[in-house]
Amino acid sequence: MIRAGRLERVQTMADLAARLGMPLGTFRNKKPHTQEGHPAPISSPDSRALLWDSEQTDAFYAGEPVPALTDADDDEDLLDRHEAAAEVGVEPGSWNGYKSAPQLAEHVVMVGGTEHWPRGVVRQFKEGRPGRGAGGGRRTGSGDMVPRDQLLPRIAELLDDNPAITVTEAADELGVAKFPTAQAGLAQVRGRRIADLIEADPDLTPLQAAERLGYPRVTHRGAAVVAEAELRARRARPYVQQVADTLAQADVAQQAEVEMRQLAGGYLASAIILGSDQRVPALVWDERYGWRTATNRRHPIGKDTGAAPEGEGIRYLGSSAQPKPAELLEALTDSRRGSKRPKAFPEENA
Repeated sequence: MIRAGRLERVQTMADLAARLGMPLGTFRNKKPHTQEGHPAPISSPDSRALLWDSEQTDAFYAGEPVPALTDADDDEDLLDRHEAAAEVGVEPGSWNGYKSAPQLAEHVVMVGGTEHWPRGVVRQFKEGRPGRGAGGGRRTGSGDMVPRDQLLPRIAELLDDNPAITVTEAADELGVAKFPTAQAGLAQVRGRRIADLIEADPDLTPLQAAERLGYPRVTHRGAAVVAEAELRARRARPYVQQVADTLAQADVAQQAEVEMRQLAGGYLASAIILGSDQRVPALVWDERYGWRTATNRRHPIGKDTGAAPEGEGIRYLGSSAQPKPAELLEALTDSRRGSKRPKAFPEENA
């Protein structure tokens, strides 16, 4: 975790490579951070992006004693998703369902290409979240009976037993509201399963897959919308990851696993956090507009208003919605390239 007051001392792998005067690719190959006595990363063991404390690494490379960091918890500590999940008492996968809650989303901090949340915010969320026992903030009759992290797994179990289960039956079985909780949960799980089936048999349409899975006709439309968005995200993710890897290898961006975000209108977007030495803090890919620069490191995608973001510091880059990584890198590093408004691109991901 990032201890309170030490955010400015955080080093990414790219920062540490630059500190040692070597390209990021060379750093990965030689792995100097694994030598005996080297300060351990401050990121959690399961984190996708390794982080270090610069006070510790500077001391190590200067041949001086490495100072210890405090082990006292503070509300201002920044926790990644693994640490936040442990604080709440759920699995990291469950945290992905929690983190979109407004009381968490508005406090997220991007560090090293990964999301972090202040410990105090996580604790407050824990106290107010649904569920029983320590940290459960609900009373009988005050809301949904099933904690949010258990809702989709429980719905999956119900669908295993009865693919045609109705919203009313699911709501009664789980003790949750029919709308939107049970309805949205059923659509989400059905949609993911439709996407899985289509990946296994690409000749199927979403409606044909829904029929094969035994879902009632009345549920087909909602589940198909979820499935189509899920499939688009799965198709787009490798491309966006390739761009992220190319920028990281060029020491332009922080190395990280990309995440696809579905916007309010159902469109997909993803952000790549750039190095602190770059002119802009981040790049954003939006399936409608292609690539653009972003002006906010903490919330690079921003709120979707239905219109293409414009303004100071925003440039749209690339000759298509999915330009080759090399073309995007060249456009990013040349301030003369790009436009203030997006171009009209054909739907490349349809």
